[in-house]
Amino acid sequence: MLILGIDPGTAVTGYGVVRAGPVPALVECGVIRTRADRPLPERLRDISEGVRELLARHRPDAMAVEDVFYARNVRTTLVLGHARGVILLAGADAGIAIHEYPPAEIKKAIVGTGGATKTQVQFMVTKLLRLKSAPQPADAADGVAAALTCAMRQPLARAVAGLRGAAR
Repeated sequence: MLILGIDPGTAVTGYGVVRAGPVPALVECGVIRTRADRPLPERLRDISEGVRELLARHRPDAMAVEDVFYARNVRTTLVLGHARGVILLAGADAGIAIHEYPPAEIKKAIVGTGGATKTQVQFMVTKLLRLKSAPQPADAADGVAAALTCAMRQPLARAVAGLRGAAR
């Protein structure tokens, strides 16, 4: 199973493509950058085009997207919601399964605590995928962490669905 993980942002959107399995493997990671001096609609278009290009190139089975965190600044939260919207639409248009995870759930799945720092997430992503160095920048590591969270949750979700089906 191939999973595209996304850490949404209007300036920097991190992503990671992970092949799930007994030993997960990193296929690619990086960031989609937008220019701060451009109007928001143009930046959203750039994010959408970047995600669509990743979807076309890798043809993942699923997409894992970090959910909105609640910033102190309401405008920041709203703008981040716009970025998530174009990302979710790209995934829906591709016809793949989309899974959303709150930041604390991703941190807990990867590090063991929902209050983990970005450095701790980078460290654990490096260890879990047996990489020589941490994915850079931290936004890319966060995208990889979202994909890994999805990879770890899928066997559990299938098992629960099987139990529900057997109970009927």
